[in-house]
Amino acid sequence: MNKFASKIFIDGGVADETRQAKDLLGYLSGQTTNPTLIAKNLAASMGGKKLSEEEALGQYKKIVQEINNIIPDGSISIQVFANRETKSDEMLVQARARNKWIPNASIKFPCIKEGLKAASQACREMPINITLAFSQAQATAVYEATKEAKFPVFISPFVGRLDDKGENGMDVVKNIIEMYRDLDHRVEVLTASIRNIDHILYALQLSSNIITIPFKVFKSWGEGGFREPEKEYQYPSSNLKPIPYDETIKLGRNWQEYDLSHPLTEAGVQRFWDDWMGVVQQ
Repeated sequence: MNKFASKIFIDGGVADETRQAKDLLGYLSGQTTNPTLIAKNLAASMGGKKLSEEEALGQYKKIVQEINNIIPDGSISIQVFANRETKSDEMLVQARARNKWIPNASIKFPCIKEGLKAASQACREMPINITLAFSQAQATAVYEATKEAKFPVFISPFVGRLDDKGENGMDVVKNIIEMYRDLDHRVEVLTASIRNIDHILYALQLSSNIITIPFKVFKSWGEGGFREPEKEYQYPSSNLKPIPYDETIKLGRNWQEYDLSHPLTEAGVQRFWDDWMGVVQQ
């Protein structure tokens, strides 16, 4: 059924986009959601009205269930809500609750210390997705933190946000895939924050396990016949600063020994939190 070696996800918070994307391609392997996308959906549907936290979570659950009805066999990523003060135990409580919303949930944890601490336990109980990843060091920590996983584990490098800062975000995908190449394939690379068709083509060329695509870009790709990279395809990185593979980063240490810090992870965690809290009554 799958047309591509990579699994194709849609990235969004609107069930109708999921339906349209599935109709265009003929299938979808899954969907990713995040607080910004869900908050945007809720703000539009509620006309700017603020919701209680319980009401907002109820709406998130409803959206996820609608998506599940469209792609019942697909993996659907649902995010825990966290800021820098949120402890791992709080994230686990959220994760266990969200995992009950649908049978094919994959729970998203931020790539920060408390997020990986929670994920190291959650991966024994449910599928997980480590989000807001921007570096090879973070990917190393994710691999080591999830060694006891009994369910699928995804890592989501956000390429577009690196591009926005003038760095070649696709290099991070390339580096992670290279680092994981000779391992047990337990952690799947999910290329995220796709901004254009070249991101898709290069992710396909690199054999990214999964590619999640916002509807606008997905539609443009579909209108072009869901093009694949030709044999001679070269990714047009233009003036983006390369992010070279770091040979000094070695697997085999405790995950807490790796450098999880990245300014875009910090900014992403805060942005997700602020966007979600923007629809919730304080």
